[in-house]
Amino acid sequence: MNYQEALEFLYPLHRFGMKPGLERATALLDIFGMPHKRLGTIIHIAGTNGKGTTASALAAMFQAAGKKTALYTSPHLVDFTERMRIDGQPISAGRVAAYCSAMKERVVELRATFFEATTALAFAWFADEQVEVTVIETGMGGRLDATNVVKSDYAVITSIGRDHTAWLGTSPAMIAREKAAIINPESRVFTAVTDSEALAEIVRAAELNRVPLFRLERDVALRVESAEPGALEFSLSTAGTHYHTLRAPLTGAFHASNLALAVMVAEAAGIGEDAVRRGFLNLLKTGYRARLEKIGTMPDVFLDVSHNADGMRETAAAISVFRHRYRAMHVLIGLASDKEAGEVIRHLLPLDARFAAVTIPSERSIPASELAALLKNEGVDPLVFDTPLEGLRQMLEDADSRDMILVTGSFFLAGEILRRKGVQQR
Repeated sequence: MNYQEALEFLYPLHRFGMKPGLERATALLDIFGMPHKRLGTIIHIAGTNGKGTTASALAAMFQAAGKKTALYTSPHLVDFTERMRIDGQPISAGRVAAYCSAMKERVVELRATFFEATTALAFAWFADEQVEVTVIETGMGGRLDATNVVKSDYAVITSIGRDHTAWLGTSPAMIAREKAAIINPESRVFTAVTDSEALAEIVRAAELNRVPLFRLERDVALRVESAEPGALEFSLSTAGTHYHTLRAPLTGAFHASNLALAVMVAEAAGIGEDAVRRGFLNLLKTGYRARLEKIGTMPDVFLDVSHNADGMRETAAAISVFRHRYRAMHVLIGLASDKEAGEVIRHLLPLDARFAAVTIPSERSIPASELAALLKNEGVDPLVFDTPLEGLRQMLEDADSRDMILVTGSFFLAGEILRRKGVQQR
């Protein structure tokens, strides 16, 4: 296989959908000599929101400390290789082709899913490169997620909210129980979860495995000092260190809790303050993108991957802090059909924006016409476009240089904008 052939083999595996279970992933890993057992220090991260931020921050700090660090996240925005990186560099096209060639026959035999095959590929590459630290973001849930073949040294649970309810359950306790299953007898546990029902499940899992549990709310003093577009400053006091004015190139005070959680883990792993600071400053070099990322000016264009109600609430709250600087606000939104669209939309209404509904490039997309109907039910009269690029181009044409445009609702939407380079600066 060459790289294009590898992609043409991998992407159709989406037809198998989500098939919870570890058997197929383990069988694929066996082809490569069980590489998940040779990944150095393992940090496994689950949670409804904040996983990507926490994972990227941890990878950046370990890299700053001189550790050869692997990072596995999903989904990608523009290119498949973004999902797996070592010291910030994505896997090469040639390596993707080689690993896919090696496991193709077994993947077909097992009817393995896209995520299972991708996880095996990533772990094989990480092990072959003899990484010292591996930071892994779960795909969905935890208990039966393909990544849960690992036995982590640090298990991190960022948040518990309603997403993928058909698979994970509808109550905080049910969802937390699935995610807390990444905890094992060899891991130390860290969480920023505060909901009492969800937290009780995490406490229970830690106690059953007889491992220590560290809680952000209880064990750390956190204070946000400044939250400007692309510039977050906060101070943090742990049991061992006071971090005065940590700086990260992110938009939104809500990121501070995820970054603080990452500091807790890094400190437990022996990472010093200098590496923490340098890691944060180099956070974007890990491939971290589209979390209220400013990608254009005059008008300012922000790209965001919030795709569920909890995430959109945080996005809207972050924007409300500097909304007054703009003459008018425009929101380009696209959503997947498994999201609670009405609730997501309602969090954006206080921004007093002009809306445009688009169809995202995914078979799970809510068609733009249906999304427009949902917006109208909330008292909004949106523009409607078949493609994200059409919608953004019209908004750029209509907007004043003093306006703000928010593109939000989906990784697929953000990826399409970045792939097509849909923003032109004036």
